[in-house]
Amino acid sequence: MTKLSEIVEGVVVGIYYTLKDSSGEVIDTNRKGGEPMFFLQGAGNVVKGLDLAVVGKKKNDFFELEIAPEDGYGVRSEEAIRKLPRSVFPEDAPLEAGQRFTAQDDQGRMVPGMIVEVVGDEVTVDHNHPLAGLTLFFEITITGIRDATEEERTHGHPHGPGGHHH
Repeated sequence: MTKLSEIVEGVVVGIYYTLKDSSGEVIDTNRKGGEPMFFLQGAGNVVKGLDLAVVGKKKNDFFELEIAPEDGYGVRSEEAIRKLPRSVFPEDAPLEAGQRFTAQDDQGRMVPGMIVEVVGDEVTVDHNHPLAGLTLFFEITITGIRDATEEERTHGHPHGPGGHHH
């Protein structure tokens, strides 16, 4: 593998990050004793705004980044909020507002959702991403850059030491 000095499309990137909302509240971070997060640049493993922002960066670079909803988790969609009959959920499942679940769509893909309200035999669900509609504020430190393996490029994501683990 060649020694990479800056991030280009198709390389594996390691980062430490802190994600905050517009009030400065930390939403997520891997800086507190965590391992770096790795992604295949340009493969859509991270939100578009982050994927684009790392291009040209070097190992140990630190930068702050503001990402609009369109380049983050998307804008909120009213079409993603639906009323469903109670009968589509398992009969013995207790359902309450705020509860998260995963459902399967018509193409067999897993789709996350949240119960908004339960009224009688009707359940209102929201399939928007929990961070949809939010401007994201990242603090990023690049921890590493390396060539992706052929297997990683084929699969569209990085693998751990020793190869494929999913």
